[in-house]
Amino acid sequence: MDHPLEALINARIKAAQEEGDFDNLRGAGAPLPQIEDPEGTVFHRMLRDAGAVPEFVALARELAHLRSELQETSDRTRRKDILREMSMMEVRIELARQDYKK
Repeated sequence: MDHPLEALINARIKAAQEEGDFDNLRGAGAPLPQIEDPEGTVFHRMLRDAGAVPEFVALARELAHLRSELQETSDRTRRKDILREMSMMEVRIELARQDYKK
């Protein structure tokens, strides 16, 4: 059992089936309509509606945070570390963009 409510959900579905609640539903027995979505736009819209963003967007936000941190710090060692992180972040963003386009 994956979810604590799974047994309850299945019991209610079974009871509804036995009572005939699913009989004579509009479209019952008909094939599902074909959805042509070569770019995955439905999937991406669902992700966007759920508040998810592509990886490269999340990484770009982290990079912007690093840039503002760089402006605020005067510690040379920390600035060097931030610059190194920014360089790696830019590479990760480019890789994520390429992966997203596939």
